[in-house]
Amino acid sequence: MRTSMLRTLARRTSTAGRRRGFASESAPDRKVAILGAAGGIGQPLSLLMKLNPLVSRLALYDIAGTPGVAADVSHINTRSEILGYAGEEQLGKALEGADVVIIPAGVPRKPGMTRDDLFNINAGIVKSLCTAIAKYCPHALVNVISNPVNSTVPIASEVFKKAGTYDEKRLFGVTTLDVVRAKTFYAGKAKVNVADVIVPVVGGHAGVTILPLFSQATPSANLSSEEIEALTKRTQDGGTEVVEAKAGKGSATLSMAYAGAIFADACLKGLNGVPDVVECSFVQSTVTDLPFFASKVRLGKNGVEEVLGLGALSDYEKEGLEALKPELKSSIEKGIKFAHA
Repeated sequence: MRTSMLRTLARRTSTAGRRRGFASESAPDRKVAILGAAGGIGQPLSLLMKLNPLVSRLALYDIAGTPGVAADVSHINTRSEILGYAGEEQLGKALEGADVVIIPAGVPRKPGMTRDDLFNINAGIVKSLCTAIAKYCPHALVNVISNPVNSTVPIASEVFKKAGTYDEKRLFGVTTLDVVRAKTFYAGKAKVNVADVIVPVVGGHAGVTILPLFSQATPSANLSSEEIEALTKRTQDGGTEVVEAKAGKGSATLSMAYAGAIFADACLKGLNGVPDVVECSFVQSTVTDLPFFASKVRLGKNGVEEVLGLGALSDYEKEGLEALKPELKSSIEKGIKFAHA
């Protein structure tokens, strides 16, 4: 039964790819590398990317455990070739020729732990991995999942600047999980089909820095100000909700893997020339006075084609925007300082 379900999912995925004009036999050759593939996010993300018909080569890397994950995923009957790498000495081979690099590597959150508590460990991991990216695949689109994203993306930018390879159009902080949560929570409250929901989420990727723009949500719904505030709070605290529900045994791994796969798919579509691919992401930006900011981004063959403006905000959202800026500014500066230390 389980095998039948996977075959059905793979068949549906391939069919969807053909409907988009990317049948497996004619799609461009695209290599995706996942750094941290044996972890709690990395394993389900590896599965989801194996199901993506736009991927022809999937390189799975981690410090240990990758051969088993690679062998397991390689048995799935979809287009991509699976390549497994373990240990620092194989990192270069994992990265060579990559079009998209996804970084879920790092330690997970535990009960009572904020994203900022993760900083010292995950910041060092991201700094090391980005140093290798700059050397082996400097033109890849880099999708940073490792928390705290508000700091790890600035760290990555400084590493690439030092190496002389920085391209602001090719570095992304993956904030898609905030969008996924906002869509799900909004659909439940508004009693609409979640598949039809669009909710932009701007700012950053931690607590109060996450600002869902429910005033711009579609389909529109006549929700009270109390309901909007509750939805905003739940979206901001979504990660904590999962950490507490897992009672110290994990964090948001499955939903984060799904969100990471959604954003990576958008990057691949952009690289392949699909028009009008828009997702929210934490990128270098002039939308506000902060150097990095999450907002809607149009993706294309060079990565970021356009960073879109915020649009009309409600008074509540304007207040939220001003409230998030000091914390986001501090997190960005903390990352830059770490990169230069």
